[in-house]
Parts: sequence; C-alpha cells; structure tokens
Amino acid sequence: MYKPKFIRNLAIIAHIDHGKTTLMDSLLRFTEGYRENEEIVERAMDSFVLERERGITIFAKHTSLIFEDYKINLIDTPGHADFSGEVERVLGMVNSVLLLVDAKEGPMPQTRFVLSQALKAGLRPIVVLNKIDRPHADPEHALNLTFDLFVELGATNEQLDFAYCYSSGLSGYAKKNLNDPTVDMRPLFEMIIEHVPEPMGSLETPFLMQAMTLSYNDFTGRAATGRILSGVLTKGDTVTRIDAATGHPTTHKITLIEGYSGLNKVPLNEAGVGDIVSISGIPEVMIGDTICDPNHVVELPPIKLGEPTVSVEMMVNSSPFVGKEGKHVTMNKIRDRLMKEKKANISLKIEEMPGKDDSITVAGRGELHLSVLIETMRREGFEFAVSKPKVIMKKVDGKDFEPFEIAHIEVPEEFSGAVIQELSQRKGTLKSLATNEHQITSMEFSIPTRGLMGFRNNFLTMTKGEGILTSIFDEYAETKGEMPGRKLGSLIANCAGKTTPHALFLLQDRGTFFIEPGAEIYEGMIVGEHCRDNDLIINAAREKHLSNVRAAGNDENVILAPPRVLTLESAIDFIQDDELIEITPKSIRIRKIHLKEVDRKRGGR
Repeated sequence: MYKPKFIRNLAIIAHIDHGKTTLMDSLLRFTEGYRENEEIVERAMDSFVLERERGITIFAKHTSLIFEDYKINLIDTPGHADFSGEVERVLGMVNSVLLLVDAKEGPMPQTRFVLSQALKAGLRPIVVLNKIDRPHADPEHALNLTFDLFVELGATNEQLDFAYCYSSGLSGYAKKNLNDPTVDMRPLFEMIIEHVPEPMGSLETPFLMQAMTLSYNDFTGRAATGRILSGVLTKGDTVTRIDAATGHPTTHKITLIEGYSGLNKVPLNEAGVGDIVSISGIPEVMIGDTICDPNHVVELPPIKLGEPTVSVEMMVNSSPFVGKEGKHVTMNKIRDRLMKEKKANISLKIEEMPGKDDSITVAGRGELHLSVLIETMRREGFEFAVSKPKVIMKKVDGKDFEPFEIAHIEVPEEFSGAVIQELSQRKGTLKSLATNEHQITSMEFSIPTRGLMGFRNNFLTMTKGEGILTSIFDEYAETKGEMPGRKLGSLIANCAGKTTPHALFLLQDRGTFFIEPGAEIYEGMIVGEHCRDNDLIINAAREKHLSNVRAAGNDENVILAPPRVLTLESAIDFIQDDELIEITPKSIRIRKIHLKEVDRKRGGR
C-alpha cells in the first residue's frame, strides 16, 4: 500500500559551481540510481546539451532515490541568478532544501538569494558544507558565515536550529562531524530522513495538485509536473484543470502518470499525496494551473515570479546572407517558436509590440537567460537578428527606476584598483572589500544592470582571465543617469566579397579583427573593433595588385594576429544601439542596422 509517511521531498540549492550536480551524482551512485549496465556520466543531471557544454544547470531536474524503506524525491536546481524563476517554482513542491555551501568560499551572492527564497517559503534547510577536501578549505569558518547569513535574512528560531553535515560530492562521502571516518553518503541520507518533514495531506481527501513545471514529448504531448497535495490519482481518471490566467475550468482524462526512479521516468498506475509526478492528457496545461477532482473544484493561488529586468528584440534576418544556413527564416516561423516557448517558460516574457510586425520583444532575468533561448533556437535551425539588450525601466511617483544588481568579484590584488575604477565609472557603489592571505581581493558592488552590460569581456581582459564575477538582481532604485558606453568603435566592411590576407595585413594596426582571411563579408558587416572611439569603414576584401617584378624577397611575409572569436555572449556584450547580431545555425555575425553608409548618415541626422 502507498505510504506518504515514507516520502521525503527536497531540493538542492546553492550558488553556481558549489557542487550541486556533482553531489547528486554521488547520491545516485550510493543508492544505485544507475542500472548496472548504465554508463556513469559525470554531472548526470545536466542532460540538456547547453548545460553539459557550459557546465551550469539551466533547468530544474527531478530524480527519486530509494534509501532503505524511504523514497526521496530530489530536485536539482540552477545556481545561476538568471534562472531563479526555476528555483522559485521548485520550492513550492518540496518540504525542505539541502543548502550547499563551498567549505572554502563560504556563502556567495546566489546563496543569499536561494536561501532567502527558502526561508520565506517557511522551509527549514539542511546545510551541507561541500568540498571539504579542497586545499585551504575552512568548513568551520564557512559554517559560521552561513549562520550569520541565516540571522541576516531574518530566519526564525526553528530555521536557525538547522542540521548540518560535511561532504565531498566529488569523492562521494558525507560526515556529521569532521573527525568521523570517511566512508560514504549514508550520514547525509540519515539526516534527510530525520530532518525533512513528511508530506502534508491525506489519501482520503479529493485529488489536488498544481502544475509547477512542464515538459513535452512527441508521443504523449505536454506533461505537467507537480506535488500531489491531497488524494490519489489513478491512470484513466477524469480531472478538472483550472486555467491560472482565466479561471476557466476544462475536463480531461489522464493518459499517463510518470514517477521517477534514479534518472529515469517510470510509468505508474497510481500516485498519492506527497509524491512528485508528471501527468499527461491535458494538452493546454500551463504552469500554475490547478488540477483537481471534478466533484471538488478548487482554484489554487497563482505562482508569483520575479519580474524580468532585460529585454531584446528578435527580428527577421535581413542581411544579404539570409537563408544560406538556416531552415526557418520567416517571421511566422520565428513567432510560432517563441509562442511555443511562452507556453512552457513563464519566467520569460514574450510579447508582440503594437505597430511592429517584423519584431518580437523577449524579456528575461539577464543576458544569460536570453542567450540560452537564442542558442537553443539557433541549434534548431532558426535564423534571425537580435538587438542590443535594454534594461526594463519602471515609473515610480513620476521618477524613472532601473534594476540594480549586487556584483560579487574576486580578483588577484594587483587588479583590484583597475576594477574598482572601472565599476565606479559605471555608477557602481563599493559595499565591501577584503583581501585574504593568498592576495585574492573580494569585493561587493551595488551597480545598475546597465553598468554590467558590456563589462564582462573588459573584466576578463583587465584581470588576464583570473577574475571571477557573479551578480544577482537586488532591487529597482532611482536611475543613475547617463551610462558610459563602449569605448572603442567598429571596423565596418565597405563591400561584399571574401577577406584577403593582404587587406587584413595592411589594416591590422587599425584594431582587432573578428574574421579570418577567406571569410565571406558584406557591406555594413562589422569585421572588427577599431583601436579608437569612432567607427571606421574599411575594405577588407582588397586584392593585392600583381606586378611584373620577380625579385627575391619582394613579397612581404604576411603574419596576421589571430582573430577574436565571437561567442553569442561576447557579441551581446559588444554591440551598440545602432548594431544587430545576425544569428544563424553556423555563424554569429555583427552588423549595422543600416548596411549602407548613406542610410547610416541619414539615420544619424
């Protein structure tokens, strides 16, 4: 018989790169969440292609582990601030959280965000001090800092009395005390059973759940995932879905119930209160919709998410190369794809602007949040253009308010002066500064989101790749006025053709190129960054004129500096208001909005 008291639901939350997904691997191995013949993959929960490439978690993932008589439903959440919408939804499904803190770094900006969300939801976290086997790890200091953070965030006395343990996700062990022997993950499982409350609700009451996340399958259609709040659901049951947007009820038959076993979804005949399941058979289901017994209709309160802070315009690619690489190039195809995304991803705001038939505005939590959608569409064969990101302003009492972020920066001490100077020019306010015994300076800034746009590339150059920069949305505050833009201009091609080594060699003292010899270019395409603050129009396809002189050594040896390769993020960082990014399945190019010089001059006037 199904027993809710043997279920434990919890999420893993942490700052980016504190080892959530690696710890999940160790928990899966310990409970044999892998089949015997299954290849054990590192960061198994990061199943989405972009997650494996970038080494970050983007979407929340579910898994179930069996420990002795208990079923533990664990959800791996993203650690990056841009995907906080995923974290906010997941906390509604669980009864506790594992708060992972790096034993060397201690709590970080994202730790503060995810912990404050968990405390507001009334959850009592279990603290796991991870990576205790790292050099210079100081788990006791990290624990004290974590306690201070709980106090600062207004935790109740019950929340302050949190359970904690020490672990190494990579080496696969946990212990309650630092002096305990190093064995396996059992101490952490015992702590979960003891300290995570069993789910509330009764099997006897009518069925009720809320859709918290969505997935899609070509065979079964859209599936809604959530925790069953009361009652039992059997395959073939009729349920009522209440649309969160309109309150309109519709009736549906459940065609499939899926639970989780290790990494795999498994079909179930029935599921009961407290379990986290995916159900199919409701084709139009949306996040936040209530699914209930038709004889006991209940409407649950809608899910509230933080507002997006940054937007871009996505439009048809109008360059001379349109259609050469992409399958889907028309506005109708782009619109249909974005409307499909709108249904599944409520943390993105996608809307058509009145009077603009050729573009759609997409707003999200940050540049990374938007770039993941752009990169996904690009890989699906879409071709389109993207404008420079803009922050979303608000009017409060007739004044303009803009989003501010808390930026946490770690750099070798020698670079700290340059970073402080640059961020001060970008209207940042230094909140704290400390240098440790390894000459690493940690700084915290309050800075407008506009001030961080275009800064990340400069930051890597400024710190010779040794700096760490993470930021998280803090609040809307009164705008700080004009923001300094990009310091250097663009190198703009004046004709179509193929770039030649001869032309690039003669022009390389004018700036840094984004293209190699032999690359196809067109008029108005940006081929590099000028070494001065103005735009420069150049002929990068110029051929070398042949002469009849055949003296030895007459041909100079052409040595070119390697081009700067544009990634999607670096292109988003680079462009100005009068420029666009051309996105195709194979290329990322930058161009002026007006390709012809005469049109640019007209637009300037």
